[in-house]
Amino acid sequence: MKFIDITMPLNNDTPPWPGDEPFDYKLTWSMEDTGSVNVGQFKGSNHIGTHVDAPYHYDSAGLKIADLPVDRFSGQALVVSIKDDPVITKKVLEDLDLSKVSKVLFHTDSWKDRTRFPERYTVIGDDVGPFLKKQGIDLIGIDTPSVDPETSKELKGHHTLYQNDILILEGIDLSQVSQGVYELFAFPLKMEQADGSPVRAVLRTIEAS
Repeated sequence: MKFIDITMPLNNDTPPWPGDEPFDYKLTWSMEDTGSVNVGQFKGSNHIGTHVDAPYHYDSAGLKIADLPVDRFSGQALVVSIKDDPVITKKVLEDLDLSKVSKVLFHTDSWKDRTRFPERYTVIGDDVGPFLKKQGIDLIGIDTPSVDPETSKELKGHHTLYQNDILILEGIDLSQVSQGVYELFAFPLKMEQADGSPVRAVLRTIEAS
């Protein structure tokens, strides 16, 4: 077994959602100041880089990130390549074998330059939620900034998943990952008031039995 990191690095050049708080890290105390340690601080949007959305992000009555069961962020996941469709729909997914997994991760390759926010990227169609729920899927991941277009106010992708109790992991990096089944680990910070959280998303290969 080996681990594959599918997390975007966070640094001062990581592109935020347009108009949102960028990531910033700085030393507040240096070893020269303290005589013993470096101490830093960071700030940035909860939706910077690789992150999960809490339902509170798109529903003011929804659960916040610390309220979500921790077991929802790990489990068997199918990585699937969908590179020729601007919208992932039920029709695109119908031939997938999801019988052995509870998560599905979409490799769209539509966010190629991770140093800037993309003008266009693949999104989730509004018929996906009911289909995936019937297949036993409780979390999806995608290698784009969002499951909806940047300018969307209806957030159809978010809501089709939310209405079917499917959590959302965005901004993953699948550029070095082959299609197949893996174990996913993508735990958020336990922030009691938060609408989302950056995560360290990792896949573990599964040995053939």
